[in-house]
Amino acid sequence: MDTDFSEITSLIKQTRINAIKIVNSELINLYWNIGQYIHLKIEKAAWGQSIVKELSEYIQYNEPGAKGFSDKNLWRMKQFYDAYKDFPKLSTLAREISWSHNLAVFSRCKSVEEREFYLKLSKEENYSFRELERQISASLFERTMIGNSKLSTVLREIDSDITNSFKDNYVFEFLNLPEPHNESDLQKGLIKQMKNFILELGKDFLFIDEEYRVQVGNSDFFIDLLFYHRGLQCLVAFELKTDKFKPEHLGQLNFYLEALDRDVKKANENPSIGVLLCKDKDNEVVEYSLSRSLSPTLVAEYKMQLPDKKLLQQKLHELFGRETGDE
Repeated sequence: MDTDFSEITSLIKQTRINAIKIVNSELINLYWNIGQYIHLKIEKAAWGQSIVKELSEYIQYNEPGAKGFSDKNLWRMKQFYDAYKDFPKLSTLAREISWSHNLAVFSRCKSVEEREFYLKLSKEENYSFRELERQISASLFERTMIGNSKLSTVLREIDSDITNSFKDNYVFEFLNLPEPHNESDLQKGLIKQMKNFILELGKDFLFIDEEYRVQVGNSDFFIDLLFYHRGLQCLVAFELKTDKFKPEHLGQLNFYLEALDRDVKKANENPSIGVLLCKDKDNEVVEYSLSRSLSPTLVAEYKMQLPDKKLLQQKLHELFGRETGDE
């Protein structure tokens, strides 16, 4: 009987979710149509900014219960329409997230590619407004575009999705750790701020344990942080280093991966992946170290402050021959 009842409650919950989606889509359609109307009037030189203010006052007088129609918000609706009117794909995506999320994306992101990136991510990851704001501030788009983590030869050949699941560098501005700090400080800080850590990693990461014990022979070994990745369907071991990358760091991580695959990994899961997270790294040393590695490992670095967006955009320009931050 309980099973039958639970099916009904599931239907209720799903219907509520669907209703919210429909209401949101209709609201975005309304803002789109208002933005289009204002755009066309201004284009024909029939309206100026003062007229938009009069329109706002007219709406408030005739529809006193209607909220969100200040002159500033009406101008935002026009900007919203202007941003997406030539990009049907983006205008469709915009209808699938809230107005506040849309405001963050089209006001803070300048290129079509960047807007599409955050629109898709907001929907897929179900970001809160605060989470989306943080990801934009952390230049997630630029960091993802510039270069996925330095991968071993084996990883590059395994799965194309891997390059979208890891980053070349991670930003831990939420930790507020002192300088210098040791590996124990870093580990404790990440565990204490696990929600923010998962946001930076990606929501497909599920935390399993800290100091995860693997036994080989008569000896115990401890993996700093162990996760499971839902999309890749594999265990992911993180080893933390608060100094610069050294080739010998990989030996320990490879040993852990072997132990996980032999004794922990289930038959239906893919081979485990190792992430060596360092405070600094020389990319050429990393490339040499991983070029002949037969283990699915990658090396990334972490930073304690938000990156300089202009510097990242400059690097994008150097890599792709154009300014990704401009229309």
